[in-house]
Amino acid sequence: MAYGDRRLWRACCVVLVGGVMAAGCTSEGDRPDGKRSTGTTKATTKAPTGTPATTPAPRPTELDFTPDPQRAPKTEAAARRLALAVVAGPDAWAPGYVKRTPHLSDPDYWPVLGATCSWETGTRPADVLASVTAYSELPAAGGKGALRVAATVTVHRTESDADWEMASTLEEALRCPDQKLRDGERITELMSLGNPFGVGGNATADDALREGGSYINDAVKGKQFYSWYQSRIGQVTVAAVVKGAPGYTEMNDGTMTGTSQAQVRALVTMLDRAKDELEGQS
Repeated sequence: MAYGDRRLWRACCVVLVGGVMAAGCTSEGDRPDGKRSTGTTKATTKAPTGTPATTPAPRPTELDFTPDPQRAPKTEAAARRLALAVVAGPDAWAPGYVKRTPHLSDPDYWPVLGATCSWETGTRPADVLASVTAYSELPAAGGKGALRVAATVTVHRTESDADWEMASTLEEALRCPDQKLRDGERITELMSLGNPFGVGGNATADDALREGGSYINDAVKGKQFYSWYQSRIGQVTVAAVVKGAPGYTEMNDGTMTGTSQAQVRALVTMLDRAKDELEGQS
């Protein structure tokens, strides 16, 4: 997955659950809605005598967010204003991050994953009103390389269009587990994990996903980690991506500038901003 968002061409949905890759194809009229079955199953075993039965914590059933149809962007200008208000700059990641040059993508920029699994410049689809990517980095210091990150906000015409983008993103890792970003840069061994609201700890968005793998830059020795988080609120998708650098690990390091913490912080910041832009006033 390159910086920025992608053209929608989804035919299958891929989900990594418990280490097992599952693929399910759907027709145009059978799009997944992320809802879980409300059916119940009777228990088949008893708790051992003397062992108190435990009740699992209730799973959230409703997102704490009510969109206002009057605030939903309907024009390209309104959508771009919203995207610029939501997208995460360096301050949303962690202390020490700075803007890269250029900092913002061109308004017409739209990457497309081609048939050969190489990212190319395409044309923004008609169902996307606006898309903005903000590029930031943690400069090289203390023997560590420059850690490059980016945040993307895409405003679709409808919630259904945004839902299809989420499914398309999951599918990309199955179709192209190895992808060329540009000359000298590629990502490999990609896998995707999708969590609709209420599943896998997702209590902040209608849908959420993560794509992970290895990042290879010919100018840097060895493999680095690659991590992409993406969430959807209504007709808006937000994404935060990190391309690893020497001296960094993907796991949390207990500090505000740990790569995982910074990535989650940027993503949640954008979700909160999107809700503020779209939510009905009480």
